[in-house]
Amino acid sequence: MKQIIDQHRRRFLGIAAGTAAVGLGVIDLARAETETARSSATSASFGAIEQINAGVLDVGYAEAGPTTGPVAILLHGWPYDIHSFVDVAPILAQAGYRVIIPYLRGYGSTHFLSSETPRNGEPAALASDIIALMDALDIKKAVVAGFDWGARTADIIAALWPERCRALVSVSGYLISSQAAGNVPLPPAAELQWWYQFYFATERGRAGYEKYTHDFAKLIWKLASPQWKFDDATFDRSAKAFENKDHVAITTHNYRWRLGLAKGEAKYEEIEKKLAATPVIDVPTITMEGDANGAPHPDPSAYAKRFSGRYDYRLITGGIGHNLPQEAPQAFAKAVIDADGGA
Repeated sequence: MKQIIDQHRRRFLGIAAGTAAVGLGVIDLARAETETARSSATSASFGAIEQINAGVLDVGYAEAGPTTGPVAILLHGWPYDIHSFVDVAPILAQAGYRVIIPYLRGYGSTHFLSSETPRNGEPAALASDIIALMDALDIKKAVVAGFDWGARTADIIAALWPERCRALVSVSGYLISSQAAGNVPLPPAAELQWWYQFYFATERGRAGYEKYTHDFAKLIWKLASPQWKFDDATFDRSAKAFENKDHVAITTHNYRWRLGLAKGEAKYEEIEKKLAATPVIDVPTITMEGDANGAPHPDPSAYAKRFSGRYDYRLITGGIGHNLPQEAPQAFAKAVIDADGGA
């Protein structure tokens, strides 16, 4: 089933006026969108960031909502941070969810417990981080939702640890891949979209990203969301997360690993073998796409068969780009609730 949601019309013409029952609470959609539009232009932020040892990391994370509610774990991408969900979290909290939003390895206050641990950005490592976080927080099961690197991580959790996953929300759909797939040449226009991946494959690219992290990330934001009119304060609020001392190493390793130019860790080899087989995901899933996503992303018809359980695809219109949760928080929050059976 495909749904087309016009975020622009919902926000400015009041199509979503009135109330809608969602999950464990009732949210005034028109009011929420108005508040979202206002807060996106300000320095809205989370409260105190929590820290917990989980696996190889000391993970920094934001939390909202009742501690006894069903859990939703929201995962950001590159080069973004937890503030992609700063307007999603209160909606889910109001609906009764315990919301956990971690900084991925290489971002914000998340850091490695040992200087000896490889600064590894391979997909299996990031997914294992979230399972370790769930164990540390004694979370048995959660809705996992994300975009970009976060969507890939959520997909992996849903595919390989379905017993830990209540439901899945994945922007741009099924993003599980492998080094072998990354070595397959694409048509020239598609290769052009991945220019930064090839840049990071070089030492010049690593040095350039290290020197110009702020400007580089801001360029990616503009290219990936060409119609999103974010201001400097909004970007700078997230850019602080890129000051993490391991950010450049994690970023460059991730993209080099995809091209087979960097090795992963032996302890993740079995996970990567399973992922290379592109496992089917059978947990309840909603995939989403913005109609103005300027980043590389697959066509939804290419991955629909990778989801065998209850499944829905939603196209969010109105000029919504790659950072869908921050650009269309109400639509993203509703997808989390609906995927979890709240529709």
